[in-house]
Amino acid sequence: MPVLKSIAPLSRAPLLHVTVQESLRNYIEDNKLKAGDALPPESFLAQRLGVGRNSVREAIKALESLGILETRRGIGVFVKEFSFKPLLDNLAYGLQDSLRDVEELREIRRVLETGLISKTIEMISAEDLEELRQVTDNMRQRAERNESFAAEDQQFHQLLFRCQNNHMLSALIDIFWVAFTKASDFTNLDNESPLDTWRDHHEIVEAIAAKDVERARHRLDEHYRGIQRVIAKNRTP
Repeated sequence: MPVLKSIAPLSRAPLLHVTVQESLRNYIEDNKLKAGDALPPESFLAQRLGVGRNSVREAIKALESLGILETRRGIGVFVKEFSFKPLLDNLAYGLQDSLRDVEELREIRRVLETGLISKTIEMISAEDLEELRQVTDNMRQRAERNESFAAEDQQFHQLLFRCQNNHMLSALIDIFWVAFTKASDFTNLDNESPLDTWRDHHEIVEAIAAKDVERARHRLDEHYRGIQRVIAKNRTP
């Protein structure tokens, strides 16, 4: 079993729980601990850091909320597999009620998707195209009933880039989507016609099917500019 580097004692006392968190993070990084690796017991950590067990416990809870650690009851504390979920939740919370920040987030999504759509056109399969058409048809049916189709909208944007098999991109699309909808409560905004939104998605799919990069990029760009207009409209008292 490899010899682990020692955990460094604390050198400052202010904001003790934050300092303990930093020390635990450094211990994980210095020892290159991976998901599933165990941390030493709380009693050892408290003794080594020169703090009470409550301070260690509070720091561990904070790192759990960030998705860095997990406590397995009766077993111990372990490094957790990385997940975007804590970032997603914190981002959505941080953007809440801020239409300016939401518009900035929309712009990042627009640039990301319009920049990568050409690669989708190169790689997309007939099966993915068929699935995109099915999703847009579901959107149309809901739009004709004047119903929201937020779930289908999210699915559409994931399907659009699924062929690239880029897990980071997939996670970012989800982060942007969920943060945007949570922060802006977009489904309750005074939106344009649902049929117009469906038509945007339909035209994007048909441009991809025709392998027309410029048209696909233009339709995506117009789609996000439509969202921008909705945000601007709802910012006005």
